[in-house]
Amino acid sequence: MKNVFSVMILSLLIIGCGEEKEDPAAVAFEENSKTVLANLQGWEDENLDYSMYADDFYMLTTAFGSEKDSVTLAEMKEMDAKYWQTHDFEMLTEPQLLIGVDPSTNKPDGSVRHYSQWKVTRSATDSTEAKSGEIQLYEFFTFDEDGKILRQGVYGDFGGLNAYLHAD
Repeated sequence: MKNVFSVMILSLLIIGCGEEKEDPAAVAFEENSKTVLANLQGWEDENLDYSMYADDFYMLTTAFGSEKDSVTLAEMKEMDAKYWQTHDFEMLTEPQLLIGVDPSTNKPDGSVRHYSQWKVTRSATDSTEAKSGEIQLYEFFTFDEDGKILRQGVYGDFGGLNAYLHAD
C-alpha cells in the first residue's frame, strides 16, 4: 500500500511540475506585436504594407469635430499618401508595447497597444521653411483570427500639432 501511495504522490508531483501550457492571449500578443512593429516601421519609412490589414478593417476617428466616426482601409490609404507627400515622420522612442484586453471580459486578448513619441516635420515649400514638432501617441490594434489588423485607433494632440506646424 505504501508503494501505491508513493507512486501516486510521485505521479502527482510529475504532473504538477510538468510544462505549463502557454497562454493563447500571450502567444497572440507576441505574434501581433511583430505586426505592430512592422506597421510602425512602414509608417516611418512611408512604405506601409497594407496586406497586414483585414478586408473589413476600419480605423476609429478620434479627432475633435470629425464628421465620421471611422475610416475604411481605402480612405486610410488616401490619407497616408497625402500626409507622406507633405510630412516626414520619425519615431523618437522605442514603442512601449502592452497587451490589450477584451473590453467585455477585461481579460488579455492578444490585442496590442503602444505608447511612442514621434517627430513630425512639415516639408519645406517654395514659400515656407520646414518645421518640426513632437507628439506623444497612444495607439491600439485589434486583430482577426488570421492575425490581420481589424481595428486601429490612435490618440494624440494632432490638432495642436497641425496648428503649430502650419501656423504662419
